[in-house]
Amino acid sequence: MKFSERASLPTRFGKFRVQAVQEAPGGKDHLVILHGEGEGKRDIPVRIHSECLTGDVMGSLRCDCRDQLERALHLIQEDDAGLLIYLRQEGRGIGLMNKIQAYFLQERGYDTVEANHRLGFENDLRNYDLAVQILRALDVKSVALITNNPEKIESLERGGIPVTRRIPLVITPNRFNEEYLKTKQSKLGHLFHEESFEEDVPGGAPQERRKP
Repeated sequence: MKFSERASLPTRFGKFRVQAVQEAPGGKDHLVILHGEGEGKRDIPVRIHSECLTGDVMGSLRCDCRDQLERALHLIQEDDAGLLIYLRQEGRGIGLMNKIQAYFLQERGYDTVEANHRLGFENDLRNYDLAVQILRALDVKSVALITNNPEKIESLERGGIPVTRRIPLVITPNRFNEEYLKTKQSKLGHLFHEESFEEDVPGGAPQERRKP
């Protein structure tokens, strides 16, 4: 694993610093977006965000990825220190080409999990070992993880990074991603608060929930 130097990154969400991470020589480059001084600290807000070109860049309403990314950056900026790890594992790890093929299948009646299976993939191929390595390298002692995905919590704790609490990302569904979000909840175990699934405009305010 190799780190670049850090550079300033002024954004519409506030001022950050950015650092690239190369997982191996010739491998993918990932990003760390940093706010404040998190090294050596505990209970800092951390978001592990997997790449979604269609959502993060193009603003697709088929998923909630861009809403989660933007909300997480706001939450991190509001604290004294925090960071976002942007992992280049598109389409839950199946890649962009297969993700678009999955979209095609979803338009023919399959949900997001069924579409992956039709293409020969498991529910979710993502891996968070690199995030663990990054947090260790940055000497982050423990995190308040910004997530709805229990697998991220389990992955960090297996890797020796304590998760002191979970900060949910509550995104109001729209008519394009309503079924997608229901599938994430029912088949992938994502932890959502009770919500109506009736609104047509993305948004919503997360609440902190202490880990039992």
